[in-house]
Amino acid sequence: MGNSVYQINKGINKSIEFKGLKAQYIWYFGGGVIALLIIFAILYIIGINAFVCIGIILIAGTVLVVKLYAMSNTYGEYGMMKKLARHSVPNTIKSKSRAVFLQKEIQ
Repeated sequence: MGNSVYQINKGINKSIEFKGLKAQYIWYFGGGVIALLIIFAILYIIGINAFVCIGIILIAGTVLVVKLYAMSNTYGEYGMMKKLARHSVPNTIKSKSRAVFLQKEIQ
């Protein structure tokens, strides 16, 4: 067996990238794997056949990987956070009085 060498950092001040996953998506992948392990354990403990458990986990794992790579390619390093932040910014601000803007002290 040969040793595998993986490059993680590609330079100074550049984001972490591993096998095409960028930045926070690496953490999401790790959390997904942990969740799949817990789901497998729960399914196995409640008495479902091991091969059925493995099938369910393989399908769920495949969906996880495909979705994460799609999100990583679509949004990039900060794009998803920007998209989520954009939803919290109001489209318009309505004020029936100018008193809010004429205050001399900022509280």
